[in-house]
Amino acid sequence: MSAPVNAGVEPVTVVPRGRGAGLFRTAWGFGRTKVGAALTGLIVLIAVVGPFVAPYTPTEFVARPFETGVDGTLFGGDNRGRDVLTRFLWGGWTLLLLAGASAAIGVAAGTVVGVVAGYRRGWLDDVLMRVGDVLLAFPQLIAALLVMSIVGPKVWLIVAVIAVSHMPRVARVIREATRKVVEQDYVKAAEAVGLPRWRIMAVEILPNVTSPLLVELGLRLTYSIGVVAVLGFLGMGLQPPTADWGLMINENRQGMAVQPWAVALPVAAIAVLTIGANLITDGLSRAAIGIDRGVEK
Repeated sequence: MSAPVNAGVEPVTVVPRGRGAGLFRTAWGFGRTKVGAALTGLIVLIAVVGPFVAPYTPTEFVARPFETGVDGTLFGGDNRGRDVLTRFLWGGWTLLLLAGASAAIGVAAGTVVGVVAGYRRGWLDDVLMRVGDVLLAFPQLIAALLVMSIVGPKVWLIVAVIAVSHMPRVARVIREATRKVVEQDYVKAAEAVGLPRWRIMAVEILPNVTSPLLVELGLRLTYSIGVVAVLGFLGMGLQPPTADWGLMINENRQGMAVQPWAVALPVAAIAVLTIGANLITDGLSRAAIGIDRGVEK
């Protein structure tokens, strides 16, 4: 009797080569990343802690419209006589929540599509990418405004529309990263031992596309912040009397000559948050490039 063909052959051990932790360590070495984290952390702290330290409720009338120098208020009243500081402290968490949720959902969906398309290839790749091309044909903000005008401004719809607009962009990036990973020996080894396709994509491929994935998450979060703020400014986001930074800018823009704080505070916060997120993303991008070059060497 002949011995089995694979007798004495040790089972193949597939070692994931994810670089997420290394990416964060490398990115943190850049000064821009630390500055971005400080700016972003400041705005997040204001948004989270603000409602607990606000001097009034966001709908409480404390002054005449656009009145400044009122006792008990630091920045005066807004267009309806509500405390500007209170509205500002209450308005940040809604922006962060909507932007964060839409970015997370969009990146998650785009990652799944990109990994599947990059690994399976063939007709499935073509179908997924062509559907993405159709979605990319609609400008992000225009598509959001169109859907909002038809269905109406709803919180879940804001998140869904922005997430869908992110999905094809993320899918394209992750697809290209997946196509490179698929050619690696550890993926071939996983296929040779007969691992299911879903397990190969989840365990062997996904951890090894974390570098572009994290960069895309930062980019999509930045875009989400801008889109949510613009929708609020145009009246297609959260509706009055909800405290929201984009809505504050829209409500108080006509009184800027006499009461600039009601516009200046939310504008400054959105700008600082966007700059901070951009700096973090730039640091991650530079770290990813450095890691990729090191791997190639």
